[in-house]
Amino acid sequence: MRWRGQELGVADAAALPGLEQLNGLVRSVTTPEFADITFHEVMCKSALNHVPGASVMPFDWTVNPYRGCSHACAYCFARGTHEYLELDAGRDFDSQIIVKINVAEVLEKELRRGTWLREPVMLGTNTDPYQRAEGRYRLMPAIVSALTESGTPFSILTKGTLLRRDLPLLREAAASVDVSIAMSIAVFDDGLQKRLEPGTPSAAGRLDTVRAARNAGFAVTVFLMPILPHLTDSIAALDSALTQIADAGAVRVVFGALHLRPGAKQWFMQWLAREHPELVSSYLGLYPGASSGAPKAYRAWLSRRVRPLLRVHGLDGSAEDDEPRRSTVPGLGARPQLVTTSRGRAPEETARLF
Repeated sequence: MRWRGQELGVADAAALPGLEQLNGLVRSVTTPEFADITFHEVMCKSALNHVPGASVMPFDWTVNPYRGCSHACAYCFARGTHEYLELDAGRDFDSQIIVKINVAEVLEKELRRGTWLREPVMLGTNTDPYQRAEGRYRLMPAIVSALTESGTPFSILTKGTLLRRDLPLLREAAASVDVSIAMSIAVFDDGLQKRLEPGTPSAAGRLDTVRAARNAGFAVTVFLMPILPHLTDSIAALDSALTQIADAGAVRVVFGALHLRPGAKQWFMQWLAREHPELVSSYLGLYPGASSGAPKAYRAWLSRRVRPLLRVHGLDGSAEDDEPRRSTVPGLGARPQLVTTSRGRAPEETARLF
């Protein structure tokens, strides 16, 4: 792995934040509670990450307390980021988890800088801040407190039911700053969910978390993403999903078709060949060569299928690509209307919304 091949005290500009030097690695940990998972605890140098200008994202800043994700979603867009560590985008991404154990302390210092303009910060657009590791490391409460005390609005997008643990703290935060909560639920068929994203809580558990957040006073958005061609895009599947989302008390839905970026594409296609070999040729037609996005015609067809169902269930909703590039997405913190000064910003991997 990249950080084990470095000289002590020599920075590696290609390494991810927190792994630039060997002495940033504190220890690697395995525990019986997390079978087959290794946690690599690192001391990070930066916590606030600036989203590249070329990104389509409607926010400029993120915080990622973890790299890699035990949710093990076969389609996860972020898999390719593990290759920067000379780990693979498949099994290693699921089982070799980088933990920035000092992320809250670093964040607090960065938020105190006079140059910080209290722009919205997004949590959960790379790897999930409420994945199972959070139950062990409890990084999020201090992150939430640091953002709140600095007057910084923030949004959380998660698949994790651990969010419920922090709802009292998030409710207190919402009295001082804008706090947005969104839950990602892609698959409502339990059998498919266990095969496709085996480390995630069940859809029922996530819907219960939506209810809990609603009861805590939050207007929760559900990201019905990714919708998978021939697997979760039938009218019956979409109608069932939206029925359950509405019953849970969500106020809006953002939907979108599967993306297959480098790293994720190879891993997902292996999964598809193993679990649904009859669909491989169809997917090769939809995502030929190096293409990562579903064809425009499919996205338009999907939108025509979902929108009437949203109206039937009384849900506000939009497609992922409805809005112009970098414009606000409902359920996520909006970029403030101000002119920012040029200044040094930490690099960040390109984010996606699922």
